[in-house]
Amino acid sequence: MKRISVIGDGGWGTALSILMQSKGLEVVLWSAFPEYARVLREKKENIKFLEGIRLPEGLKITSSVSDVEGSDFVFFVVPCEYLREVAGKFKDLDFGTIVSATKGIENGSLKRASEILAEFYPKEKINVLSGPSISFEVARGIPTTVVVASSNGSRNEVQSLLMADAFRVYTSTDTVGVELGGALKNVIAIASGISDGLGFGTNTKAAILTRGLAEITRLGVKMGADSATFRGLSGLGDLATTCISTHSRNRWFGEEVGKGRGIEEVKAETEMVVEGLATSKSAYDLAKKYSVTMPITEKVYEVIYESKGPAEAVKDLMRRDAKEEDYE
Repeated sequence: MKRISVIGDGGWGTALSILMQSKGLEVVLWSAFPEYARVLREKKENIKFLEGIRLPEGLKITSSVSDVEGSDFVFFVVPCEYLREVAGKFKDLDFGTIVSATKGIENGSLKRASEILAEFYPKEKINVLSGPSISFEVARGIPTTVVVASSNGSRNEVQSLLMADAFRVYTSTDTVGVELGGALKNVIAIASGISDGLGFGTNTKAAILTRGLAEITRLGVKMGADSATFRGLSGLGDLATTCISTHSRNRWFGEEVGKGRGIEEVKAETEMVVEGLATSKSAYDLAKKYSVTMPITEKVYEVIYESKGPAEAVKDLMRRDAKEEDYE
């Protein structure tokens, strides 16, 4: 029997653990916090991040690093800003295939999650998992489709591991595109939420999705991704889900800011990490580095980091010079 470890007790890590445990696999869910690991074991419910979903019998919950030793598959499902620190805890252990389910870009280094993991583990072991996958829906068995990417054949093993009646997995060799799509969509989702908070309608939301996808694609192509990837599950699929879903914390965050609330005030209201906050800074820096025009990303950055008013940011976008529609 394959032995699986999931590093990270957030909603997505918990949902993946439930999915694989339901397939009869031996799954270990690792928490960085011993006290919360105890709560999970006692309550059989992730009350912070996946409330109302019963944890299956047989799911091992631990905060001990040694319990991950010898795993055939290890899923890293922690916020990007903590990934380097967490990955370092396991660097001396022996295990097989690695899957990054982290959606973000590290500030400063501007590295994707798989690039951070490659500092600690052999690159040929690393896969990335992305796509439209709201944790609550996956945990409840609602049909979901994702994509796993790597430059080696282990992506097919990960595909087989995760495939289930309500969870379909496609494969890709475009690691850069799959990973960038999953990270950058969170920035556009904040913009989408700001639009909701300002009381705008469907026209505005459609504009944000389509032009947001255009700037994600432009940057991705400059960084070596295949433009077609962004029309797939980790691009358009994840973008649409995150910009629309009421469960999307990035969209929710933007909505609260659009209503006029302060950045720190909204951040203090949730224990969940809003990945788009840090990623907006990395995306802004990447746009400068690669000389790519990313107007929506730029305005999200200005709202979050330069105290620009949301309504003023919208006016800036609408008053930009007239131009021909382009994607690449």
